[in-house]
Amino acid sequence: MSSEKFIQNKTALITLIAACIVVLISLGVRQTFGLFFMDFKNDLDISITQSGLAIGIQMLMWGLTGPIFGAIADKYGGHKAICLAFVFYILGIYFLYAGPNTGIFFQIDLGLLVGIGLGGTAISIPMSIVGKHFPLSNRTIAMSIVTAVGSLGYFISPLYTSYSLIKNGWVDTLFVFTIFLFIGLIIAFFVRSPSAAQSIEKPNNQSAIEAFKEAFKNKSYILLVSGFFVCGFHITLVGTHVPKYVIDRGLESWTAAAILSLIGLFNIFGSLLSGYLSTKISKKIILSSIYALRGISIILFIFLPASNINAFIFGASFGFLWLSTVPATSGIVAHIFGTKYLGILYGIVFLSHQVGSFFGAFLGGLFHDLYGSYDYAWYLAIVLSIFAAIIHLPIKEEAVLRLKTE
Repeated sequence: MSSEKFIQNKTALITLIAACIVVLISLGVRQTFGLFFMDFKNDLDISITQSGLAIGIQMLMWGLTGPIFGAIADKYGGHKAICLAFVFYILGIYFLYAGPNTGIFFQIDLGLLVGIGLGGTAISIPMSIVGKHFPLSNRTIAMSIVTAVGSLGYFISPLYTSYSLIKNGWVDTLFVFTIFLFIGLIIAFFVRSPSAAQSIEKPNNQSAIEAFKEAFKNKSYILLVSGFFVCGFHITLVGTHVPKYVIDRGLESWTAAAILSLIGLFNIFGSLLSGYLSTKISKKIILSSIYALRGISIILFIFLPASNINAFIFGASFGFLWLSTVPATSGIVAHIFGTKYLGILYGIVFLSHQVGSFFGAFLGGLFHDLYGSYDYAWYLAIVLSIFAAIIHLPIKEEAVLRLKTE
């Protein structure tokens, strides 16, 4: 049966490949900002709190603009939304290395512009476009492929950046990032939404406002939105502040880069496994398990003696759980409401993720500057793990009545 085919048509294949490359570039550049903190402090007089604030603004703008780019993608096509976002991303990185890049301009460049760019180029929009090309039976697998390839950027970029910062300095490193972002802009033209003839979902007359109202009347959607806040807090706290944290504990700077690379490497396997398991077992059970295991990983990391071995184990274990939440979370949204407004509805879920990211980035830096350590930030992350593990359990993974009767 054609509905069981993994690749429905040529457009679906090209879109999947292009989306993977776009996410690889976007997330690869984004994952490295924590490695620049000391250079920004020494050359631009930017404190750890200011850097954390900039990343927090970036995460918040990423989330706030996600539904906007999702609406653009749903109405006008995914390629237009992603290309527009790349323009903001490129401007942010260009001004960050060429100037103006101090004081309020640092927050505008790294926070506002890069954050807007991430809103349309990172995971949510490319993945939602891919999801529109695939039926329910293998949608989460396709989404997990995008997530896994994006993780390759997480793996490669910290290694390159750590080397380039020593060899070439932070200015030239950011210039190279700009070149890669231009490549991403070109590739984005091939991330195409399916035409009416290619769509795998039955047509319906529901408006975006009606879809929005329907979602927020659904208890399971509210729980999903609430739980994804924790995911954002976790990964931004780790991605932004672990480089400084391990140095504070007496380890080398290369250890920090190794942790970020291990996160990217093992996230490939975690994302693929999550996507596969999401077709076999309950997605809410997968999510609850992931958050519980994150809490255990953090506990072992902060309470065991500081060593390279323990740091690498944390990088591998937390990396395995890093973006493995994404296929299951987006899969639940698509399962409950269909794919017509997946860009908007997942964008709203992702907004909650980015609000959590803001607090993970900002509070991490604030606690460090106030108390001289990241301990309170880690304790909060553990409590949130327990909260998220519990809150996903009442979710009902069933389509709304509208889809059942169509």
